[in-house]
This record gives sequence, C-alpha cells and structure tokens, in this order.
Amino acid sequence: MSTPPRRPARPYRRPTKDPVRFLAFQALRAVDERDAYANLALPPLLREARKNGMDDRDAALATELVYGTLRWQGSYDAILAECVDRPLREVDPPVLDVLSLGAHQLLSTRIPTHAAVSATVELARVAVGDGRAKFVNAVLRRVTADDLGGWLERIAPSYDDDAEEHLALTHAHPRWVVSAMWDALGGGRAGMEALLDADNERPAVTLVARPGRSSTDELLVAGAEAGRWSPYAVHLAQGGEPGAVPAVAEGRAGVQDEGSQLVALALANAPVEGDDSRWLDGCAGPGGKAALLAALAAERGAALLAAERQPHRARLVERALAGNPGPYQVITADSTRPGWQPGSFDRVLVDVPCTGLGALRRRPEARWRRRPEDLERFAPLQRSLLREALRAVRPGGVVGYATCSPHPAETGAVVEDVLRRTRTTTPAERVDARPLFPGVPDLGDGPAVQLWPHLHGTDAMYLALLRRTG
Repeated sequence: MSTPPRRPARPYRRPTKDPVRFLAFQALRAVDERDAYANLALPPLLREARKNGMDDRDAALATELVYGTLRWQGSYDAILAECVDRPLREVDPPVLDVLSLGAHQLLSTRIPTHAAVSATVELARVAVGDGRAKFVNAVLRRVTADDLGGWLERIAPSYDDDAEEHLALTHAHPRWVVSAMWDALGGGRAGMEALLDADNERPAVTLVARPGRSSTDELLVAGAEAGRWSPYAVHLAQGGEPGAVPAVAEGRAGVQDEGSQLVALALANAPVEGDDSRWLDGCAGPGGKAALLAALAAERGAALLAAERQPHRARLVERALAGNPGPYQVITADSTRPGWQPGSFDRVLVDVPCTGLGALRRRPEARWRRRPEDLERFAPLQRSLLREALRAVRPGGVVGYATCSPHPAETGAVVEDVLRRTRTTTPAERVDARPLFPGVPDLGDGPAVQLWPHLHGTDAMYLALLRRTG
C-alpha cells in the first residue's frame, strides 16, 4: 500500500510586532515585575512611541488596554481560571499578562472577536514565543464562549447569597476592599455600586493653577474645562497631555486631583487664633499640596516649611515649589522625629502615608497590590505623625490630618485614638471642616470630611481639622 504524499510544511512566518499591544504588555510587565504604578510607567513608554510615529488614536488604545486590564485583573483572573487546565498560579506571569490583555479586548472593548484573538496570539508569539502562543490561542478561544455579563453570572454568587463577593467579582475589587468601603460609606447596594463603578472609570486629568503664578483663565484658554469645586482647578479633555500646557511645563501649574486641592484650601482657610505666619507641611512629597499651600501662604505674607523624609521625594517637592513668589523652605526630615521646637507653627498639614484606597481610579493596580495587613503597617506611622503635628502647632493653631483613603482604620480611628492619648499633653478640639468646602454637597455629619469619587468626582480624600487648645 503506497503512502500518501506528505503535505509540504508551511514556511515559517516571523511574528509581527503590534506597537500598541506590545507597549501595553511592557507596561503590565513593569507593574508586575517592578511594582511600578501604571501612571508612572506608561507615560515614558508613550513618549518614546510617539517619537517613533504612534498617533493619538493608537496611544489612547494602548492606555485603555493597560488601565482596563489592571482595573479588571481580579475578575479576569477568575474567568481565565475557568478556561485554563491548571491552577492559574502555575501560568508564567508574562503569559498571564498576555492572556489578561486578550481577555480585556474580548470582554470589555468593541474590538471584533477574531481581531482580538489573532492580535493577542501574535503578541504572544513576539513576547513569549510560538509554543506558548498556541496555549494563549486555546485559552482565548474558551473565553469567547460568553460575554462579560455571562461570565460574571457564572463566577459570581448572587447578591442575596453573598453580597460582598458578588460586588467584588462584578465590579472588580478585592472583597476586603468592598467590605471596608461599605463600612465607611454606609447605605445600601445602590450607593456601593455607584462607588465601585466610579472607581472603574478613568478620571480626567485635573490641573491646579498655582495662585500668583498662573490662573484658571490661562488654563482655560489652553483648552481645559473649569473644575467643579476648587477655584484653582481645571480638567483637561480626555487624552490631554499636561506637559503640552505651557503653565504646567513651566511649573506655574501642576497636575493635582481636585480633592487634594480642597484639602489644602480647607487647612489654609481654617480660622486660627492670633498670628498666622508659619505653616508646616509635614509629609510634603511629592509636592502638590505643598506647592498650593506655599502659594496661598505667600499671598498672606506667611512662610511654608515643607518637610519630607525621603530625599528623592524632597527633590520633587523642591521642583514643585521652585519659583514660588513667597518665602518657603524644603528640608529632608522625619516629621515623627522633628528638629523644630514644639508650638512653632500656626498651621500644620500631615497628609499621611496610607493604603491609597481612595485613588483607585488613578492607580487601579493598587487594589490588587494592597493587603489588609497593610493597615497594621501604616497605623503606627499615621498616629505618630498626627501626634507630632499636634506638638508642632501652637495653642490656637490648626492641624489638618489628611489621607487618601476612606478606610475607617486610616481615618476616624486614627484621629480618635490620638486625641484620647494626647488629651493631657497636647489637648485639641475637633473643628467642623464642612464649611471650609463651600458649595460641595454630601459631606455627611461632620466634623471631618470624606470625599467620594461617585459623589464629588474626586479621589476619596479624608480631612479632619483639629485646633490645639492648650
């Protein structure tokens, strides 16, 4: 019996590098390998790509692929786990990044199914090799069996059976974060879903016009839109490049969330008794609030001391404050072990290190990177900074305790504990911060203020104001 002739082997085709998807893959690898933040890792990659001819449309797609994949990482992992014949932890991280990019294109964009699969397989050939590309192709074919809504129905329990797990999977947040935010927000399902949805929206780029150095009118002429609450805020159109705005390039304006602006303004406008010439920012890095406070202080003839413990962050503060019209000083110092005399300042701000759960819109990877034990790690530092801030301010002066987190363990619990422990050494009283946020609705029962992305369009900034009484 004769053997049928063998088909000639197909000639090998070199993979084609898609610059958009390869750039997105590089950004995800930086986040995974170096614990980088996407909002820091992506811009230099985009700048280099633009030099090589990438246009605005492709840059926008690359940005969406990176941020969208990171936002939905936990839910995509749960879906991919249903499509892989081994535990997901056994899949090499670069391969998993390729799969996540493919899942995002298939489940959350308008890219046609065939195009999404073929482009992701081609990326796999370039990034992880031909052999693994076959695995990627097989897994993505299984992902195409349903749309995002269908997959979420499969993997998530019903709301009635397990409300927190349902919200965690259908809105792409870790369960412990959902639980913590629910405790802080209160209320029912509608408010929580609105908050989680807001966390999954990419925020507009917000600029601050630094008083005495630029104006919102100048920024509006450059194509921005007026902010909602801060008199110094403007929003760039989606995809706008801050560095292309002359005032930003020259340091007379900066990128700063409107919530951060409101916190600095509230401290600056809180009533103090007596002198008002010495201000302190005890946690000044990277410099956004310090730059706004320094400009406001200069208008009143006051001086700001900006202290930052990390030398590289202190250099960022110096850069942000360079050119300020009034007196200021930037020092590298640990505000838990200050070198200044007690009672030296009239106003003190401590924007303490925290989990950053209030900025998940801008740093979507943080939701998967943080762990509940991080709360315990930050707690002693937060209390120490507030305790020393109360020592640094004179009687009649005010302290602002701020944090970019809505977690009760980082907000009200810290303030209550420190006030209780210092009532005999550095007694202080709470100041109602709500009147210092003029026009801003939904500020709760006070006296502290908690901002929310879904209610105010800002990061979830918290501010408690305390007046030293003796």
